[in-house]
Amino acid sequence: MNPQPYLDRLQYAGATSVSLPTLRDLQAAHLFRVPFENLDIHQSRPIELGGSYAKVVEQRRGGFCYELNGAFAKLLRALGFEVKLISGRVHSAKNGFGPEFDHMACIVTLAGTDYLVDVGFGEFSLGPLALRLDEEQTDPRGRFRLIRHDEQYLLVQKFDGTDFRPEYLFSETPRELTEFAGMCHFHQTSPASHFTQKRLCSLATPSGRITITGNTLRLKEGEKLTETELAGPAEFNQALRQYFGIQL
Repeated sequence: MNPQPYLDRLQYAGATSVSLPTLRDLQAAHLFRVPFENLDIHQSRPIELGGSYAKVVEQRRGGFCYELNGAFAKLLRALGFEVKLISGRVHSAKNGFGPEFDHMACIVTLAGTDYLVDVGFGEFSLGPLALRLDEEQTDPRGRFRLIRHDEQYLLVQKFDGTDFRPEYLFSETPRELTEFAGMCHFHQTSPASHFTQKRLCSLATPSGRITITGNTLRLKEGEKLTETELAGPAEFNQALRQYFGIQL
């Protein structure tokens, strides 16, 4: 794969050497340019795991975890990084941990150190998290920690102002893209999936986040939050174009 069109999509003109600073810059660029979104699900457009590059780069869209981390892994490999896809089990207060393949993330190995890299989990770290257990890691998006959950799984946690709360379990077992097909289909079609409940489009910014949930546009700048109700399809589509560069 020629990485240049992808780098252009990210508006990235920095170094492409296989290094931690490059990985950190690429991850942030991806999070600032490629939105986390489920719009195809609400347009009744099937999401194909193999179509993530075309969707992100050629159609200038976003996607959910399987698409975003799947596409980003391709870019990193094209640049020479050692990358493996991993399965995550997302935590919710209501249901506990989800099933295997509930989430896709990446592990990147650099100079003998493994890093958790995730561009498909909403309000998460902007940079790689080293797989060093019981060590707090500070990121522009918060404080994170990885702990051993059991013999199979690690748990990534985020500090919520009071305590470290679980985000998702993951194992370091490398996975193939096709292994995620069943859960990808589930999240597109099941009434039990939160992705089928409301339209979502969300993008990190250097100082906050821009999000559409249902018909509500939320602009967060630092501690300031502004909410606007989008009155109908015309306003919804205008917001997609203005804030996310998406034309449905």
